[in-house]
Amino acid sequence: MVAPRHFLQFNDFSREEFDYLFERTRRIKTQFKSYQQYWPLTDRTLVMIFEKASTRTRLSFEAGMQQLGGSAIYLNTRDSQLGRGEPVEDAAQVISRMSDIVMIRTFDQEIIERFASNSRVPVINGLTNEYHPCQILADIYTFIEQRGSISGKTVAWIGDSNNVCNTWLQAAEVFGFNVHVSTPPGYEVEPERAGLYGTDHYEEFPDPMEAVKGADLVTTDVWTSMGFEAENDERLRDFEDWQVDAEMMKQARPNALFMHCLPAHRGEEVAAEVIDGPHSVVWEEAENRLHAQKALLEFLVLGRVND
Repeated sequence: MVAPRHFLQFNDFSREEFDYLFERTRRIKTQFKSYQQYWPLTDRTLVMIFEKASTRTRLSFEAGMQQLGGSAIYLNTRDSQLGRGEPVEDAAQVISRMSDIVMIRTFDQEIIERFASNSRVPVINGLTNEYHPCQILADIYTFIEQRGSISGKTVAWIGDSNNVCNTWLQAAEVFGFNVHVSTPPGYEVEPERAGLYGTDHYEEFPDPMEAVKGADLVTTDVWTSMGFEAENDERLRDFEDWQVDAEMMKQARPNALFMHCLPAHRGEEVAAEVIDGPHSVVWEEAENRLHAQKALLEFLVLGRVND
């Protein structure tokens, strides 16, 4: 049996494979907008395993699989044997014999790596503490859709060096763009945790205003990610000067985009005037989770298609 392809970190795919995925995303989105039925995954089943709650991840994968003609099954670890101590390896053996592809949204990257190593079908990382590759897949497609190639451009990441930040850093290595990272002291990038092997494509800035200078894209995330709620009060104090507001956006290029993976807290990591303003493409970004993931599902289940 041929080993399945997985999408567990952003750098699991090559630049050429991403270019293919983005072309498929464009085509699938066009068909969707034109109300053209496209069911390449008829009779195929996606199992979605959630240890972390989600709105956009569940909706985009479940709706996407149905729009491709397949079906999606939702499993929450609280309601399954995984939540009662069944080994991840055993669950992978069983679930992968009853489905065609699996998406997992969990805490530790190690969990999804163990599952994938025992799975007979492709496994997709819907989010872990370390990475969020599906989000950046959609984000980069959105940038290309709005502004063209991202190669050689500058992305400013303002805030916590979390899983989304880590994935932007991996994407910069694949696509050849630069990331300016600004975090409060104590929240800096951990290169090993981010899966980086060099610093050619990112630079750290103590001052967020310096980080956004000349940026083509400014992006951020909540200051307190899931699993860190106990630190919320401390983080609100630490990140006070890292809010993306109109003054900060003025330091970026005049046509710079603003992105946020959502949900957003207006008045904390981003000002309402920015997320609801002319630079913002957060709603396009959210919608493109649906279309980019449909292209990903098609690719992992069927390989390259020509239609």
